[in-house]
Amino acid sequence: MNEFDLEKHQDTPRLELVKRLWRGYLRSHIGVLMVAAVLVVIEGSALGLLSYLVQPMFDQVFVQGNADQVVWIAMAIFIVFTARALGGFGQRVITVTVGLRVVTGLQKDMLSHLVRLDSGFFGTHSPGALIERVRGDTQALKSFASTALINLGRDSISLIALLTVAMLVDWRWTLFALFGLPLLSFPIALLRRLILKTTRSSREVSSLLSMRLDEIFHGINAIKQNNLEAHEDGRFQKETERFFKFQRRSEIGKAAMPAMIDLVAGFGFVAVVIYGGHQIIEGEKTIGQFMSFFTAMALIFDPLRRLSNISGAFQAASASLERIFSVLDLTPSIVTPPKPVPVPAQVGQLDIVFDHLNFGYADKSVLHDLSLVAPAGKMTALVGASGAGKTTLFNLLTRLVDPQSGTIRFGDVPINQLDLIELRRLFAVVSQDSALFDESIKQNILLGKLDADMASVDKAAKEALVEEYTRQLEAGLDTLAGPRGTNLSGGQRQRVAIARALLRDAPILLLDEATSALDTRTEKLIQQTLEDLAKRKTTLVIAHRLSTVMNADLIHVLEEGRVIESGTHDELLAKRGAYFNLHSTFEV
Repeated sequence: MNEFDLEKHQDTPRLELVKRLWRGYLRSHIGVLMVAAVLVVIEGSALGLLSYLVQPMFDQVFVQGNADQVVWIAMAIFIVFTARALGGFGQRVITVTVGLRVVTGLQKDMLSHLVRLDSGFFGTHSPGALIERVRGDTQALKSFASTALINLGRDSISLIALLTVAMLVDWRWTLFALFGLPLLSFPIALLRRLILKTTRSSREVSSLLSMRLDEIFHGINAIKQNNLEAHEDGRFQKETERFFKFQRRSEIGKAAMPAMIDLVAGFGFVAVVIYGGHQIIEGEKTIGQFMSFFTAMALIFDPLRRLSNISGAFQAASASLERIFSVLDLTPSIVTPPKPVPVPAQVGQLDIVFDHLNFGYADKSVLHDLSLVAPAGKMTALVGASGAGKTTLFNLLTRLVDPQSGTIRFGDVPINQLDLIELRRLFAVVSQDSALFDESIKQNILLGKLDADMASVDKAAKEALVEEYTRQLEAGLDTLAGPRGTNLSGGQRQRVAIARALLRDAPILLLDEATSALDTRTEKLIQQTLEDLAKRKTTLVIAHRLSTVMNADLIHVLEEGRVIESGTHDELLAKRGAYFNLHSTFEV
């Protein structure tokens, strides 16, 4: 089974899913749930008491004209309605509150788990689909908890109370009224399977819709520039129609259950009226008894209909539970070892050794027996054509992925023996894809070191030339960067990312096309800052513009996942090999 299989729970028994939900999220609320259960009993039994009071109201007041009983019966009915109102209010508040706590707990746990999964997982599962798991599936579960579960408790008690009243009046009448219900077991079972199947499909299509919307809104400029509005509109409409088809089938299945119960109820009432009517005419039963029975049976079919809907709603909710637990059961492969070794003291003074690395993705080999060294305290540059494996080396070094074979070491210490959090604290990374969040520029810089003081933030902003453009903004560093930094230009975003790395001040600096989005003037100024910083750190640089790595202490030329040349800028030019060709191509 795929380690990132999100459909692994489709064959899990429904009861097992519910037990897991109980153990993990509901059992801790047992105290308030017991209070809610008492209130449910009060609310549910009120209908039975009401139908029971109909008999003396008709026989003693309306038929016999006993005026002394009017006030007492009226007060009893008022008390029943008051108890029902208070019980219903209390149990709804408790149930909805617990439901919200469960849903928010699930959402927190899902996000906490997802962000710790391997980076490879996010390469095969779109953000939109994952958002639908975290928000859509938990909200579907909340809807079930806040409505269906309330109805389940209340209507079950109501059903018992009303059946008791009906049986006390006449058990034969009760059997006549309900004789057809057992015949519904088979068609209801078929409907439940239909609802589960179509709900699964509709949740999957809903994930695709979220994914499609995420792609459209993040790629809106490319869509406009390529006149793709109609194309994207058509793709979205196609998925929407699929969602409509599956959701409609599910809703038809849910609607069919109460409809069948109403049909059976109609036949039952016909039998009761014919049989019971003759008994009343012959004086064997009173009008009050018939009205009490009729009230109980008229009321009993409402909870029956709602309870039949719960069966369908449960199937829909269990489909969401499947999807939720399939996320929570995913296991990351890149983790801290059981007994991590301490990070070497003065790690910045140790060479970084890449030793016989082999790595590839599912259908593509990237690195082939690659070995190289990044000397401690020096600047090492990695150059080569796109796809040569340069960025992959950075991902391996920070353990976003692990090699299929070979090791990466700080001196003699393999990095996969270190605590994962401690390992990643050793790096400050600037990439060409500046990851900014919809917060202020200051907050985005602080992500490099959350506990930094403002003096350090201002210093980093000044050195990265962020201050150069923020001082012209009304809010300065408090200006919002926008979703994915869209309020800033590409160069401005990259300067914020550089400021973040400067603030982090980690012993190892990784620069992946760190100045690619900057204009020539800004690039020269920041390049000097980065070179000054690199003198105090072990630095690895990826660059296509060879002018940015001319001063590197060591340059490795990569081609198709192998190191084919190594040396300084002057040494490599003198060889008139691959580096010379790159220099001639890109530096003219």
